[in-house]
Amino acid sequence: MPIATPEVYAEMLDRAKAGGFAYPAINVTSSQTLNAALRGFAEAESDGIVQVSTGGADFLSGTTVKNMVTGSVALAEYARVVAANYPVTIALHTDHCPKDKLAGFVRPLLDISLERVARGEDPLFQSHMWDGSAVPLDENLEIAKELLEKTARARIVLEVEIGVVGGEEDGVVGEINEKLYTTTEDALATADALGLGERGRYMLAATFGNVHGVYKPGHVKLRPSVLKEIQDAVSAKYGTEKPFDLVFHGGSGSLLEEIHEAISYGVVKMNIDTDTQYAFTRPIVDHIFKNYDGVLKVDGDVGNKKAYDPRSYGKAAETSMAARIVEAAQHLKSAGTKIS
Repeated sequence: MPIATPEVYAEMLDRAKAGGFAYPAINVTSSQTLNAALRGFAEAESDGIVQVSTGGADFLSGTTVKNMVTGSVALAEYARVVAANYPVTIALHTDHCPKDKLAGFVRPLLDISLERVARGEDPLFQSHMWDGSAVPLDENLEIAKELLEKTARARIVLEVEIGVVGGEEDGVVGEINEKLYTTTEDALATADALGLGERGRYMLAATFGNVHGVYKPGHVKLRPSVLKEIQDAVSAKYGTEKPFDLVFHGGSGSLLEEIHEAISYGVVKMNIDTDTQYAFTRPIVDHIFKNYDGVLKVDGDVGNKKAYDPRSYGKAAETSMAARIVEAAQHLKSAGTKIS
């Protein structure tokens, strides 16, 4: 089954941690970027994660509709149809959901999955992210506890974030300061509040200097050793090696050695958005520049239908984005590891 069942998703995450690799988690905003992601995973012979943010879900529903649940459901249903043509396994995930978006995004999607599971079906999405980084840790973990109880019943994995990711995504801005580094105290509090899987499976987006977007070299100070410190602290208390399934956010522009070091400490998922956005858009710009007088009806001319047909530049955009995903799978060492 190309869309992972809950059991297969659990196997994917277990295989990643045991095998020392991580899955690219690709943000998509349209059927075409979804197809590019599926193609990229297939060409890399890597299973993977396709995800949609609040802004992406909003956009998917239509710019005059702006309904995150509608957009998410449409993407998930479409993915189930088109993914059947690819020889890799894909998990569907919803990305950053802050407190003010829970009621209009994650909570109703969880209700849909609970209804599906009650009918004997698989959940709509395989995992959801609760982003409580903007609220105090106590409140963050209280909401996470409530959501974890519900995701466990829906056979879904929860992703939680402690610490803050800098930069900007979907209008949420994080300052670049010491809050970008999760502490061992934060990690111990998380394990105490949520358990280590016995109350429901979750992934942990712990921060170690991560920043959304693209910055010049030297501006962002990643400290992957932070991940080792929190794993070791929790392991010492509970006796479980690498107790957390970790997530790497804000990784655009990271050095390969930093990525590999993070994976060695238990990162199983790395979000990729900025780089694939550029990979998708760059060939479109190239097409427009090279076919300016065909794309536009310049000086009353008729233009060139073949030049302004969206498929003419859409194919190049899909090819470029897929190639960037292959590169990501190679960097994260998931290339060639597909289950099927």
